[in-house]
Amino acid sequence: MTDPATDPRFAALPAVPGKVIAVHLAYESRAAQRGRRPAAPSYFLKPTSSIAPSGAEVERPTGTELLAFEGEVALIIGAPARHVSAADAWRHVGWVTASNDWGLYDLRANDKGSNLRNKGRDGYTPLGPGLIDARAVDPAGLRVRTWRNGEPVQDDSTAPDRMIFPLAQLIADLSQHLTLEVGDVILTGTPAGSSVAVPGDVIEVEVDAPDAPGALTSGRLVSRVVEGTGDFDPSLGSLPSVDDLQREEAWGSREAAGLPEPTPILTDALRAKLLEAPVAGLSQQLRQRGIRSVFLDGPRSNTPGAKLVGTAKTLRFVPLREDLFTAHGGGYNAQKRAFDSVEPGEVIVIEARGDAASGTLGDILALRAQARGAAGIVTDGGVRDYAQVAGFDIPVFSRGPHPAVLGRRHVPWEQDVTIACGGATVQPGDIIVGDDDGVIVIPPSLAEEVADACLAQEAEDAWIASQVAAGHPVDGLFPMNAEWRARYEAETGSGGAG
Repeated sequence: MTDPATDPRFAALPAVPGKVIAVHLAYESRAAQRGRRPAAPSYFLKPTSSIAPSGAEVERPTGTELLAFEGEVALIIGAPARHVSAADAWRHVGWVTASNDWGLYDLRANDKGSNLRNKGRDGYTPLGPGLIDARAVDPAGLRVRTWRNGEPVQDDSTAPDRMIFPLAQLIADLSQHLTLEVGDVILTGTPAGSSVAVPGDVIEVEVDAPDAPGALTSGRLVSRVVEGTGDFDPSLGSLPSVDDLQREEAWGSREAAGLPEPTPILTDALRAKLLEAPVAGLSQQLRQRGIRSVFLDGPRSNTPGAKLVGTAKTLRFVPLREDLFTAHGGGYNAQKRAFDSVEPGEVIVIEARGDAASGTLGDILALRAQARGAAGIVTDGGVRDYAQVAGFDIPVFSRGPHPAVLGRRHVPWEQDVTIACGGATVQPGDIIVGDDDGVIVIPPSLAEEVADACLAQEAEDAWIASQVAAGHPVDGLFPMNAEWRARYEAETGSGGAG
């Protein structure tokens, strides 16, 4: 058995941990940076062999590029915890110290969420150097700071407005699933500011309790980054690889990673074209290109004359089951999260299975979407507060009014997934267009081509209409034969709608 008194890896700890548990996302600042805010905490395990003392070297394998530091508050269990309440949880914590939850993002995608290889490497969980007695501090009064080469890069606290999940909640939640034993370590997540380190960098992390008497501190946990071996054998497993998403998340932003901002598919110019193009004409152009299943059957504009153009942000409801509604329908559920996170120019598209016997949103949520700059809302269910919503400055398409709340027919289940709305498949990022004829979904890769062709066809149809109005018969004119086509092109200078 490993003796912490003789093994330098565990010199700062009261015992060799049986397990190291890390929280994926717990700080408001980190959630804002990542663009996602979890409804409940989630965790992963790190092996005890990854533990290292202050001053230890951290290896970035040769051929990799994204070794990221994450300064964190580490909790060390002092008394076994099993099925403890949040109110009682803190007394099971014996000590607090600093940690650095190192991760090699080159292996992150292949780990598929387990984080075993990218965060479980030897030396990737340094702890220490000193311990703070948990009884002497307020769990909401801790501070974590990180320095890279002497420059401050992270500074946050465990105050209620700074954390998504209080420290006591993390302990209580874990204890309902497994026994937390004396010496176990919980890494409580990192705030914004985590970024990439390169060989030669020195990263320091300190946890303290600035408002507690006695200037309680862990001292600075020091890690020195060095170049390590990178002789990965492709015959044994997947190799390190990176893409721009991993670069952005490892560095903390596209700007920090040196990446250009992505060009949006729905540009202002394309949006203007789609606002001018009628849904009927767009659907015709899609059909000519072999895309027929684009109609969201059922939703109609709550306000006649409204035009809707935007990219899809999806929300899925499942049929009511009372136990599932109890678990998923209350609190900060998927419906509220979707309306709170919709971005300007997005359309919230709701799958309600065509069941309009309950409202899928009401005036408060519609106002929230409007305030966040959403381009509109589409639901194949009902809408509560129908008259009020129809008067708002946001296009809403639905199957009509219904006064009942969700719990009559629906359970809000998940967001940002592929859904079926009005019998059509809608994916996040698809382009949604609606007018008085209804709503369609356009594959982003075809949007520019379809919009241009539709507007050209509209111009052609307008010319044909003018000829009909002048007394010409439709035979040979609609559609145009060669003679009429030549006349059209000569008068308009057009090469046709194509």
